[in-house]
Amino acid sequence: MKKAIIGKKLGMTQIFTPEGLVIPVTVVEAGPCPVIQVKGEEKEGYNAVVVAFEKQKAQRVNKAKAGAFKKAGTETFRIVKELRFDNANEYQLGQVISCDIFAEGDKVDVIGTTRGRGFTGVIQRWNQHRLKMTHGTGPVHREVGSMSANSTPSRVFKNKNMPGHYGVERVTIQNLEIAKVDTQRNILLVKGCVPGPKGSIVTVREAKKA
Repeated sequence: MKKAIIGKKLGMTQIFTPEGLVIPVTVVEAGPCPVIQVKGEEKEGYNAVVVAFEKQKAQRVNKAKAGAFKKAGTETFRIVKELRFDNANEYQLGQVISCDIFAEGDKVDVIGTTRGRGFTGVIQRWNQHRLKMTHGTGPVHREVGSMSANSTPSRVFKNKNMPGHYGVERVTIQNLEIAKVDTQRNILLVKGCVPGPKGSIVTVREAKKA
């Protein structure tokens, strides 16, 4: 990977092409992201850069992060993330990565954390069918169903689809397209939808399978 940036999902809107077609897009506030640490194969064993995003008050940053920000000569930030760049040695401390690393038409992967849905049943969580509404079935029609646990093996097998916590998972949407880049406002318009609710942090990187 040679280019990526951290951003915030602001929501969705739509734009029109010169031909009059409507394209749904996700608005992502991408960067600016200053480089606060550069990692190399000589010391850490791999190439990467550590970048920051979204300014934060200095008193709300712990001492370890405050030292890194001071060494890089930047302000304090809330989000700190490592990006595995193959060309990490080309970056310098304090260098700012902005949204102009991408151009209109680029293929990207967007990584985010999905919206939490709390405790849900198997129909919403695993897309299972409900039970019959007739012939004596019930009174519960949205339950799990058979557990297949007779005297042998006298237990429920691991990984069976069960009710439980749904959402708040790391998800990557691949091969999305950049519809527009607004360098003045640090905005990327990405065709389609990206994971996460409004205000969530996402990572936009060049597509691995373009």
